[in-house]
Amino acid sequence: MKIRNLFALVGLAALLGVQAEPLVDPLRGDVPILGTTEPPRLGNAINDDNHVPRNYRQQPPIIPHRIDGYQVDKNFNKCLDCHAREKTAFSQATPVSDSHYIDRNGKVLSHISTRRYFCKQCHVPQDPVPPLVGNGFRGAGAASK
Repeated sequence: MKIRNLFALVGLAALLGVQAEPLVDPLRGDVPILGTTEPPRLGNAINDDNHVPRNYRQQPPIIPHRIDGYQVDKNFNKCLDCHAREKTAFSQATPVSDSHYIDRNGKVLSHISTRRYFCKQCHVPQDPVPPLVGNGFRGAGAASK
């Protein structure tokens, strides 16, 4: 019975032209949730090759250089031009972790596991932008205040 009353009130408000305020999410600015926003312009990705410390033990490292135009598909992985084990002596890049050479059954492989082949599923480049929301997270390795 109560649901019918609610529908009746909503229908009456619609007939009388009463409009509710649009739903707004603070992260979208003044644009209502159902509105279209302009995506932020991409800046210059951090490209300094400085290793950023990890916040927890199993955190995937970030990519400290630009990867614009890198081909990573089932036929080729540009990341492995530098990060493959056999190429790191020359490139001085961080080698792919041993964990990437283990399949889902725990078998050690001579090549990178297909489930670890698409690097950007876990590893991401960084842009120097301010955070959308504050974050007070401190990892175990962070200095305590």
